[in-house]
Amino acid sequence: MNNMLTIDGNEAVANVAYRVSEVIAIYPITPSSGMGELSDEWAAQGKTNVWGCVPRVVELQSEGGAAGTVHGALQAGSLATTFTASQGLLLMIPNMYKIAGELTPTVFHVAARALATHALSIFGDHSDVMATRGTGFALLASNSVQEAQDMAAIASASTLAGRLPVLHFFDGFRTSHEVAKITSVDDDVLRKMLPQALIATQRQRSLSPEHPVLRGTSQNPDVFFQAREAQNPWFDAFPGIVQQVMDDFGAATGRRYQLFDYVGAPDAERVIILMGSGAETVQETVEHMNRQGEKVGLLKVRLYRPWAPDALLAALPVTTKAIAVLDRCKEPGADGEPLFKDVLVSLAENAASESPRFATLPKVIGGRYGLASKEFNPAMVFAVFSGLTAALPKRRFTVGINDDVTHLSLPYDPAFRTDAVRETFGAVFYGLGSDGTVSANKNSIKIIGDETDLYAQGYFVYDSKKSGAMTVSHLRFGPQPIRSTYLTGEGDAKFIACHQPLFLETHDLLAHAAPGAVFLLNTPVPADKVWASLPGVMQQQMVAKRIHFHVIDA
Repeated sequence: MNNMLTIDGNEAVANVAYRVSEVIAIYPITPSSGMGELSDEWAAQGKTNVWGCVPRVVELQSEGGAAGTVHGALQAGSLATTFTASQGLLLMIPNMYKIAGELTPTVFHVAARALATHALSIFGDHSDVMATRGTGFALLASNSVQEAQDMAAIASASTLAGRLPVLHFFDGFRTSHEVAKITSVDDDVLRKMLPQALIATQRQRSLSPEHPVLRGTSQNPDVFFQAREAQNPWFDAFPGIVQQVMDDFGAATGRRYQLFDYVGAPDAERVIILMGSGAETVQETVEHMNRQGEKVGLLKVRLYRPWAPDALLAALPVTTKAIAVLDRCKEPGADGEPLFKDVLVSLAENAASESPRFATLPKVIGGRYGLASKEFNPAMVFAVFSGLTAALPKRRFTVGINDDVTHLSLPYDPAFRTDAVRETFGAVFYGLGSDGTVSANKNSIKIIGDETDLYAQGYFVYDSKKSGAMTVSHLRFGPQPIRSTYLTGEGDAKFIACHQPLFLETHDLLAHAAPGAVFLLNTPVPADKVWASLPGVMQQQMVAKRIHFHVIDA
């Protein structure tokens, strides 16, 4: 397992982007900052890319400046990239229209984050990515830390082969900051995916007095429309190019991807369609329900733009009767969110064609979930599948909140669990921001991930404050890859640690503890007096759950 790494999503992406770039323009914005910081650090250390050169890393005055720098570097024939999120991505949109309009290869790596509306949020959803749908950039989604690394490589190869710039996105915090054990991509694979012939072609398209060309013109009504439509062949061909790159990547690494990946019963009647980290939770739930005899499935969207309706339809089982499309964004005033409408149009047009895939058009409903990193767990997935069994399901719904205003939310049973809870070892650590708890847990995950055969996952919950607020670290370990992209549920953790005794009076620290769990308390109170110092409610919980209690003064 020498090619295994225990890293977070930002590092997984930066590790690929750095090695296949010559110019990297950066400007920090949460939760994408880690990618730029690592690139800057590696360049300062003299770390080379796969061609033996140290990339030029430049920090600009804003995200708009970073995008402009990338645009300029591309015009000079360089391989350039940038990293951003949220409001930063919005500042890049003007340059994105130009880059795509000029059919210039590049990859923007985005840790997808909520946009500021009624309030600012640093947490993850797809609002920012959806704002770029009209730019002409291809949109490629990753669902996990492993996929974030792999799709970074696939995006880099696809953009060179197909000349469409790619926005590669993954969920802010849930993927960007999750620490997981993954299989790395080595330099030889990357060099093979980016052949010198394609790089030479990029060089030849550069602005140079050796082969002058005119760009950035102002066109009148006599030619603009025709020139705009003349790009259609590149967009039409791009899904096939991405699939070929995915196939080549699969042959080289053993990890195979499709534009639309289906998981579940081959004769499924109910299917959920979505993209991003939520797909991991849905897959875990689908596999659990399949073992219970339920005919359910999941369709993961990987290439969102250009939209490939034929690939979508081919991936859906012909037995499908009901579909729920989940969007991690809100488009106020629209009759549905973007992914929902794309799926609906594809199904409707196919039903009206000469060779419809389905004898009866499946009923399709659309829902919103996970805005600003709102929790999305198997209980909510089960509620969506249950909703599809109704004769008249809610056509538009939300899940994960209690909507007592417009009453769109689906009820769910918090007690629902999948088999993954029993198959993994879960631990929860309580600390204060800047007290070292999160850093120590990251080290623990990396040690266990690197030195054992176990898979590891770490996710860290904290608010927007820089320090002094409560942090909750959720760790999981198990013999199989971990798809649980949600927080540890109540009664599921086999180990609980509290690093700050002040939480004993203010928080229910044992709510997550499973029966027979271990509770480790860091406290200056002498061991023979600790029990008496605990709140009575906690003493009762420890007795009822048969908790193994340990104390340390650290």
